[in-house]
Amino acid sequence: MSRNQTKRKRPYQVSKNTIRDDFIDKQVLAIHKAMAKKVLAQPALIDVVKSTLEKKRKEGRMSYSAYLTWFSLLDIALDDPKAFYDGVIDYDKRMRRLRRTTPFINILTEEERQQAITLDATGTLDNLNFML
Repeated sequence: MSRNQTKRKRPYQVSKNTIRDDFIDKQVLAIHKAMAKKVLAQPALIDVVKSTLEKKRKEGRMSYSAYLTWFSLLDIALDDPKAFYDGVIDYDKRMRRLRRTTPFINILTEEERQQAITLDATGTLDNLNFML
């Protein structure tokens, strides 16, 4: 039996993510939660993020699909903050991948970034008005 035939007969799906990938995704998610909260608390940062987004797109470091997703989220941030926040922290496969090449560069200080990771690790990042 060939290798491909064996794969097709598996009643389960083999995850290609490692524990390390999951750990990184969770840290990146925690940082994005804090960045989204900070952007909502300081709306002037939306233009900063849009500028970074445009630059990444022009330099070819971001696909058009990723550009549209991030731009759409930023576009609704002021009108529908909950939808913006929920979109940024969505934990589906696509958003996990998009967060790895985020346009939210230099939004948090190193101290804020560390605080977000620590608060998330203790389970208190969502409960506190961190960044507000």
